[in-house]
Amino acid sequence: MKTFLIIVPDGGMLFEAAGIADILMQANRHHAENSPQPRYRISMATTQPHQVIHGQSGLNLLADHRLAELDPRVAYDTIMITGRGLSEEEGAAVVDWVRLAAPHARRVVSVCGGALLLAQAGLLDGRRATTHWRLLETLQKQFPQVKVEGGPLYIQDGPVWTSGGVTSGFDLTLALVEEDYGFTLARDVAQDLVMYLRRPGGQLQFSRYQLKPANSNGPLSELQNWILDNLAEDLSVERLAERVAMSPRNFTRVFTRETGAPPARYVAEARLAAARHRLEQTHETLERIAAVTGFGNSINLRRLFERQLHLTPGEYRQRFHSSKMA
Repeated sequence: MKTFLIIVPDGGMLFEAAGIADILMQANRHHAENSPQPRYRISMATTQPHQVIHGQSGLNLLADHRLAELDPRVAYDTIMITGRGLSEEEGAAVVDWVRLAAPHARRVVSVCGGALLLAQAGLLDGRRATTHWRLLETLQKQFPQVKVEGGPLYIQDGPVWTSGGVTSGFDLTLALVEEDYGFTLARDVAQDLVMYLRRPGGQLQFSRYQLKPANSNGPLSELQNWILDNLAEDLSVERLAERVAMSPRNFTRVFTRETGAPPARYVAEARLAAARHRLEQTHETLERIAAVTGFGNSINLRRLFERQLHLTPGEYRQRFHSSKMA
């Protein structure tokens, strides 16, 4: 039997922790032959001085333990953190406890912002890791020694697993079940709960496409607006630099400093964002979308989608097309 401790900071989405516990309990319902014990013994701990976990929805969960009362030297099979909490004090309490407990656990796992607490505890140093797409930049900036990856729903690096936001924790939990007890059990649990064992189209987080504006108003800000309105034009560095009367070298340096991205990457992301929007909101053909967003043809559009999103444009449209456009 594997012991599974879920640490649930206050103020988060409670269905993360509840859903993870339900997945593990479903694995318990598939009793192994000749085994009187369940596969997992699951418990939840709160960071609060009481046992009530408050969710941002207004609902509450009753925890099994107060984290401060648990001995970190007890050997858990798995310790999971489902968020980072609402205050620095709360986060620091989790960090201090997990730093002591990690050497005694077989693996340590995080969901969403919990990765920031693992990083603060030093458990992600030199490791690949992910978190919710909104927090990727924060994780990388605050902990440059972490190898942050923004695409996967979850990442395993040795005994440490990290996952993206919210429901990616369910994908990760199924992966843990598969690692512990094999493919067949994980598949059966996924089918029982009407879940994908492997999500179609790749295990990716799909962040909203938000291009960072320049830090100040002026020529660069005006140029960004012009780029978004003229995606089918020649948007080479040389042409863009010419529009703001700068040398290509100086333009690249200033643009990167102001927007956080080199001009070529900014243009590529702008074109990809525009293509995604049209796939979601219109019935335009792929050739038409490719033409107006600067890809030239549907082959180039498809190549970028497969490289960046691990989906074809058609698959992306199928998954994210507005119901009002159906």
